[in-house]
Amino acid sequence: MSGPDDRTPAAGHEPGRGDGQATSAQAAIDSAVFDLDGTLWDTCPTCAIAWNGVLARRGIRFREITEHDVRRVVGKPHDQCIREVFVGLPESDVRVLIEETLVEDNRAVAELGGILYPDVESGLRQLAARFPLFIVSNCQAGYIETFLGWTGLGSCFRDFECWGNTGRAKAANLSALIERNGLLRPVLVGDTAGDQSAARECGVPFVYVDYGFGACADVDRRFSSFGALVAWLLRAGANDGTGIERS
Repeated sequence: MSGPDDRTPAAGHEPGRGDGQATSAQAAIDSAVFDLDGTLWDTCPTCAIAWNGVLARRGIRFREITEHDVRRVVGKPHDQCIREVFVGLPESDVRVLIEETLVEDNRAVAELGGILYPDVESGLRQLAARFPLFIVSNCQAGYIETFLGWTGLGSCFRDFECWGNTGRAKAANLSALIERNGLLRPVLVGDTAGDQSAARECGVPFVYVDYGFGACADVDRRFSSFGALVAWLLRAGANDGTGIERS
């Protein structure tokens, strides 16, 4: 993994802070970047099945993995997830699990899918008709494509980036999405402190959905349902004076 480097905030944008008064630049959101797991869907039960399958196939002795084990580490790069769950195994077994669960996760998710949070499908289609949408994730290569294929939501997203493609941290991948797509006033929607940190590092507002896997404080906006998030994004994208302010 590469370390943090200098990044340029999205041009013409500053996160909303202070007295909560919205500026026109803050109101006119021109794009939304979404985290995936814990924000749009939950595949923890499916990934638990995949990890147990690799253990059985390889004859690696370990306790049965549950969806709660997976949920505890979701949002981190895949190799870190495996190392944190399979503590105590020999390094050779850990390396096998890292390599093979990368593939097995995608295979299992392509077959079994995940659980879309309420209003995600309809909400994304509404948002995509208003402004461009993107995904940034710490997932392995091929996982976002699997999500798009299984859900049929590929037409909603203009671009995406992930740890598996670049080997880089979320902030670096978010910065790359912003730069190559010429985004001026994006927001990042996510559910973990890692998402919040990436947004801060890139100088864009962080919109927190608290139904996901993480806990965040001092956020720019907070929503407890995707439907409420969509309603706010549609207003903010219409430049009606709805600004980013701390909740």
